[in-house]
Amino acid sequence: MISLHTTRVRRRRLGVAVAAAGLFAALLTAAPAAATPDPGDAPTQHGSVTTSQQAEARSAIRSGDIPGVDEIVHSSNIKHLTNVPKGALKGTNTDLAFQGKYAFVGNYDGFVIYDISNPKKPKTVSEVLCPGAQNDISVSGNLLFLSTDSSRSDDSCSSTTQPATEKSSWEGMKIFDISNKRHPRYIAAVETACGSHTHTLVPDGKKNIYIYVSSYSPNETFPDCQPPHDGISIVKVPLKAPQKAKLVNFTNLFPDGGNPGAPENPGVSKTTGCHDITVLPSKDLAAGACMGDGLLFSIKNPERPKIIDRVQDNVNFAFWHSATFNQGAKKVVFTDELGGGGAATCNEEIGPKRGANGIYDIVGKGDNRKLVFRSYFKIDRHQADVEVCVAHNGSVIPVKGKDLMVQAWYQGGISVWDFTNSKKPKEIAFFERGPVTLGQVTTAGPWSTYYYNGHIYSSDIAKGLDVLKLTDKRTAPADRVKLDELNVQTQPDYFAR
Repeated sequence: MISLHTTRVRRRRLGVAVAAAGLFAALLTAAPAAATPDPGDAPTQHGSVTTSQQAEARSAIRSGDIPGVDEIVHSSNIKHLTNVPKGALKGTNTDLAFQGKYAFVGNYDGFVIYDISNPKKPKTVSEVLCPGAQNDISVSGNLLFLSTDSSRSDDSCSSTTQPATEKSSWEGMKIFDISNKRHPRYIAAVETACGSHTHTLVPDGKKNIYIYVSSYSPNETFPDCQPPHDGISIVKVPLKAPQKAKLVNFTNLFPDGGNPGAPENPGVSKTTGCHDITVLPSKDLAAGACMGDGLLFSIKNPERPKIIDRVQDNVNFAFWHSATFNQGAKKVVFTDELGGGGAATCNEEIGPKRGANGIYDIVGKGDNRKLVFRSYFKIDRHQADVEVCVAHNGSVIPVKGKDLMVQAWYQGGISVWDFTNSKKPKEIAFFERGPVTLGQVTTAGPWSTYYYNGHIYSSDIAKGLDVLKLTDKRTAPADRVKLDELNVQTQPDYFAR
């Protein structure tokens, strides 16, 4: 039975484990990150744990240091309204998008549409089987966009896994018509170099929408993913004729090749593309999280983005994973996916700076703007060595004059935090579950957690869809901000309405 309560103590430390210390050393000296830091196309792999690690975790549960297996704990200002378990699609849950009364959840097996008109009782509207990691998802009007970043036999939803070494293999973007939410219709596909790990929609008036396609890790043996791969694919979609979507450019963002990674920068990923891009159309800006580099660039011409500034952190960042602007475009939060989304990195041994968010102020004007580092933020609710924990996808909570964010941390749960003072970020609310199991290292927990029209929605890798209500005077004004549509990586101007 799952208990629901505010944890009585929820201490911050676990005992020192030799295995965890070994992991820390390995992360510091590791070669570049694996080709796919997020879980791959195959079922999630489970790592073994030692008897001493299991014993330590049981001791930590007994003492209140961590929740029990599958036990839910949370701060007093968050209420867990409901969980909707997975239905027919049993694969890994991924990203979220919203439109009106609907939530769209990507899954390695396809995607699911939920009716969230009553957030306490979401209803499944449709489940679309269309396998292909990782099925990053976004919506615009009657169109839904889906990323395929696994080598498939063709571009259909009945495709099978096929080696990337074969020229006939396919990866890229799929487009669906969702005018009928109960029966989405697949209408187009565009192949892109190295597939589409994630994508970002860039609106261009009422005629077209552009898709910035992030992908990486080329290989000389892959005919459709050849090195160098130092940029992003740009797809143009005519809104009145989406079946005519096509690749219009490949923008080289790293003429010098980007961060070289190891051995020059031990423990840092070599830059061979971008993992994720967030655009702020109201300011013609974009922020790119690109493996070993963080970018700020102009999108005044969406087909030809222009780099404004580029930063690296070769001391504490391993893999630049995602980016979020504050509302005024004065700051960017970059996340570090230390351990590739497959390791226990939220513990005392790893510490508060590695695997953290990096907060950067945007200083200056126009093309002279610079990204200036201010501080790190990482949850200090230490997790067990069996819990994969990593900084992952989150969104701004729209409150004027404040910089507030809700964020997923895999088995670290959900964190609501305040970075109004860039140098002194602080957590103000949290929600998490205890370990999935004590017998093995498991990838689970929230993949994406976003604020939408008064509620927090979380796509849990293993558990399905969670809905939460945040009740706090610091975040209360956000309840009055209502959106018709939200793709978090196409960050809206929340107050221009």
